[in-house]
Formats: sequence, structure tokens, C-alpha cells
Amino acid sequence: MPTQEKVETLERLKRRLGETGTAVLTEYRGLTVSQLSDLRRRLRGVSATYRVVKNRIAKLAVADSPFQDLRDHLKGPTALVLSAGDPVAVAKALQTFARTNQQLLIKAGYVDGALLPADGMRALADLPSRDALRSQLIAAVQGPLAQLCSTLTALPRDLAYILEERSRESESSPKEE
Repeated sequence: MPTQEKVETLERLKRRLGETGTAVLTEYRGLTVSQLSDLRRRLRGVSATYRVVKNRIAKLAVADSPFQDLRDHLKGPTALVLSAGDPVAVAKALQTFARTNQQLLIKAGYVDGALLPADGMRALADLPSRDALRSQLIAAVQGPLAQLCSTLTALPRDLAYILEERSRESESSPKEE
């Protein structure tokens, strides 16, 4: 029979999953408390939370939800990263931490409706951030438009320059009578 505390934990986890677009499962075995605190702080910086969860409660929480594909990865000591923000920023934060703390193992992730294995999460971390992609898109659109504007204004500008030169020439040349 489940205790009231477990039922409340399950309900909180279900509620949090309903507000989330990104969920990543990690194995934290071998990490110290200070390392976990550092990881939590880094993830808070990208609007994500890190929670150690019991597999049984997590399996119940993801059942009949979009995250149900994560059930197969809920084995061993598991922690759950949840975020409604930029999934690339979350993947980058996890990957950066995992480079210096090899005990952190990324099991799988669920990002924008797709299950990503650990190598998929690494590939996601290698992508530029959403803001960087937006600025690249703006630059790609803005470049040809600026070139077009320059080309379109060149003809009237050149015509004005030619007419100005002709008027100078006619003023400086002696008038024939």
C-alpha cells in the first residue's frame, strides 16, 4: 500500500512532467554531494531542475504520458533533469559537467516529442544555442537583402554622380558664343 508521501511525490512529478518539454535521465552513481550541488546550480542557470527519483515512482509518472518511452531506461540509480526551456542549453550544461565529472552518465532524453539516446543528447549539445541559430538565420537573410538594396540604389546614385560631373564640366568649360 503506497504511503501518502509517495502519492504526493508521484502527483508532483506528474504535474512537473506536464509542464516540461525536455526530460533527461542520468545515472549519478559515484558523484559527491558537492558535485551534485554544482550540477544542480548549472542546470538552474538554464532553467532546468535535477531530481533523484525512485524508478518505480518515475515509471508510474511517465506511464500514459508523452514521456512513456523513457520507461525502458529507468534502471539503476536514476536522476531526472526536467526543463521547459531550451533543450540545447540543457544538453550543453549536462555535457559540460560530464566532461569534468565522468561519473555522470546520460542514459537517454526526451526532447520535443522524440526519444534521444545518450549519443543523440551529445549531438544535441554540439548544436549552437537557439539564440545563435536565430542570429545565423538573420545574418543569412539580411546579407542578400543588403546586397539587393545596394544594387538597387547604385543606379540612381551613379546617375546622380554622372549628372553632377556633367554640370561641373559644363560650368568649367568656356562658353562658346
